[in-house]
Amino acid sequence: MLDKTTHINLLYDFYEPILTEKQRKVMELYYHEDWSLGEIADHLSISRQAVFETIKRSQSALEEWESMLQLAQKHQRRTQLLQAIRQMITDSSVEKEVTHLLDQMAELD
Repeated sequence: MLDKTTHINLLYDFYEPILTEKQRKVMELYYHEDWSLGEIADHLSISRQAVFETIKRSQSALEEWESMLQLAQKHQRRTQLLQAIRQMITDSSVEKEVTHLLDQMAELD
């Protein structure tokens, strides 16, 4: 399983549009920019508790959407399958052709 930060970032990549503007800003500062709760609170002129609660609500929303749609899980599975296929064709005479098709498939995400 991915570590928590990587997992939340992956979910954020898929479900960011469902969050409010405030939630997106807080999540980006916390997870992408690695700001502390206090730094975010000062920057947005809100309390540290409000930052904490926004992060928790945002995480819950992302997890809820993932449990319903499973976009991140399906993406990870497709990535694993593509890697397995690439490994299997390394010694094959059709490597270039199949690799080209796999690259096209990977670009669909």
